[in-house]
Amino acid sequence: MERLQKVIAHAGVASRRKAEELITNGKVKVNGIIVTELGIKVSSDDEIVVNGEVLTKEKHVYFVLNKPKGCITATYDDRGRTVVTDYLLDVKERVYPVGRLDYNTTGVLILTNDGSLVNQLLRPEAKLEKEYQARVEGEVTKEMVKTLEGGLDIGEHYTRPARVVQNTYNPRKKQSIVSLVITEGKYHQVKRMFEAVGSKVMSLKRVRFGSLTVENLKLGDYRVLTQKEINRLISLTKKRK
Repeated sequence: MERLQKVIAHAGVASRRKAEELITNGKVKVNGIIVTELGIKVSSDDEIVVNGEVLTKEKHVYFVLNKPKGCITATYDDRGRTVVTDYLLDVKERVYPVGRLDYNTTGVLILTNDGSLVNQLLRPEAKLEKEYQARVEGEVTKEMVKTLEGGLDIGEHYTRPARVVQNTYNPRKKQSIVSLVITEGKYHQVKRMFEAVGSKVMSLKRVRFGSLTVENLKLGDYRVLTQKEINRLISLTKKRK
């Protein structure tokens, strides 16, 4: 079940805001009944009519983008900045990013019009793994690793246990390369975790989302997900309930 305005937007009929206007103005029917209340939820079995035309459900599409620096994880920016969907020029469907990556964070980003899959992937209960590779100032000591892995206070949130899978220090550059696996996605979480142990993140990329990577994809390039990859992602969310 999904909110009516979201279903209309995903069908490519209008933006989410315009869909809300159509509903409140009495231009939408669900199973023959005019709906003017926002927030009503519909299923795939419901007939939706917008401005007298039956809503045609858009075919679900799934992509993975190797997000470059200097773009917003959104479909539109009122300041005219580059958004991630600008890199999917050949995609006709109205797709949305799954979660967010910061403006200058690179790496794995899924985009789709399948709202059900988005909800599954982003549910906190799913505990889906996201692996980030961070280049940080100074040496990340064993004590710092222990704190990162055990959970720590980053302000309004205490993080779940994490896992450090790489920690390499370059004494000449006085920098460390650390790969950190987390199972949540709070605002600027990885940067704030390192700040909490006294390290500043200089660059950050997400190298894995669940089972997906951007191997063989250049920055700014994308590809279609295979059905096997989609099924694998879904199975991961179920295994971690």
